[in-house]
Amino acid sequence: MLTSPPTARAPANAVRPGRAVPERVGKYEIIKQVGRGSTGCVYLSNDPYYGRDVAIKIYNIEPDDNPEKARVARKMFLSEAHMVGMLQHPNILPIFDAGEEAGHYYIVTEFIHGARTLAAYCKPDNLLRMSDLIEIIYKCAKALSYAHGRGVIHRDIKPSNIMLTVDNDVRIIDFGIAIVADSEISRIEGIAGSPSYMSPEQVQSLEITNRSDLYALGAVMYELLTGHRPFRANNLSKLLHQIVYATPPPIHTLRKDVPEELEALIARAMHKDPARRHRSGLEFAADLARVHQKLRSATPRNNDQDQFGLLRRLKFFHDFGHAEIFELLRAAQWQDYQRGEEIVKEGEIDDRFYVIVSGAVAVERMGRHLGLLAQGDCFGETSYVRGAKRQATIRAQDDVTVMKVSSTLLEQVSASCQLRFNKAFLHSLIARLQNVS
Repeated sequence: MLTSPPTARAPANAVRPGRAVPERVGKYEIIKQVGRGSTGCVYLSNDPYYGRDVAIKIYNIEPDDNPEKARVARKMFLSEAHMVGMLQHPNILPIFDAGEEAGHYYIVTEFIHGARTLAAYCKPDNLLRMSDLIEIIYKCAKALSYAHGRGVIHRDIKPSNIMLTVDNDVRIIDFGIAIVADSEISRIEGIAGSPSYMSPEQVQSLEITNRSDLYALGAVMYELLTGHRPFRANNLSKLLHQIVYATPPPIHTLRKDVPEELEALIARAMHKDPARRHRSGLEFAADLARVHQKLRSATPRNNDQDQFGLLRRLKFFHDFGHAEIFELLRAAQWQDYQRGEEIVKEGEIDDRFYVIVSGAVAVERMGRHLGLLAQGDCFGETSYVRGAKRQATIRAQDDVTVMKVSSTLLEQVSASCQLRFNKAFLHSLIARLQNVS
């Protein structure tokens, strides 16, 4: 929510974007500058009320040098300010606050220490592992589906607007030129966005839908796989012409190890005709899940047999057949946590089911200890309800290994395996509830 502009004269330390680092913005004390862009500067601060580090973006809206640039910056500020608290998804950078001070405008967001944007991984000699990339784009597709479901089209998906955290999680950032349903605030006239990732309809100023974002996500994946943008030209006019009429070089000509199924998926995402693309981010994510599962099936890890042996001994899997356990192994991800680490955080949206392979975890709610779960137990029951928030924090009590299965990947295994998993999970949950009562 915007704060009211003060009527008194601006204090001596009033915000002067691009000129000097301010001491304070609203209630936030500035620690240091951490970034600068064409529309403003980003500073590290600390929220004194919640006791958390935050990032403050201060927009350059002073019309002295470039009135048109200032007008666009003001539009971008209003667009982002309009979405304070609107998008609450684990893979979208949350906007906590927005305000105005002495005619200067700022947005307050989550600050992620050590995070980098995907622009760091767009060079042929510094590409991400293919399995990691598929997981990253999968999370982006799910996040965009969430935003689209709330009437928000990002309109500027590109590597530098996707952050990768130190623990390989994802945040989509910068909704400054987003289109928000039933809002005139977000209307920025003309072509808005980054040309290299724009869909054909976007560069032609035609109607933009959720499929324009999915096109851009396909273009981002193309670049992250190959180290090259799908279209390249020495001037903007030629670039826009290519986007509308040309076909990008086949991915396999730039990188030999990319499977045919993944190349076909990207080609579909980047189809010239929006109607031929994925209908939604969920459909995009489901296609990625199928490709990922097939890749893992074709190249099983050396320790699959060891992991099978561990699962076979857990009570949770006693009724599973051998083939069903191997199906889950191919759809699941194993992760180790050290004592005290958060595995699941209260209030977050997470679509994964968890089975404890070894160790024990503590269950907490609002800082209060509720109990322990041990080897063979499971958690993550809110995954049965799409978009539901976690009701408790799960923290490693000692060194812990968990098996994580996303609800989307679970939908890709056989019906018998799904039924077996749901039966075991719900049986464990009911037994736990009976013990509590």
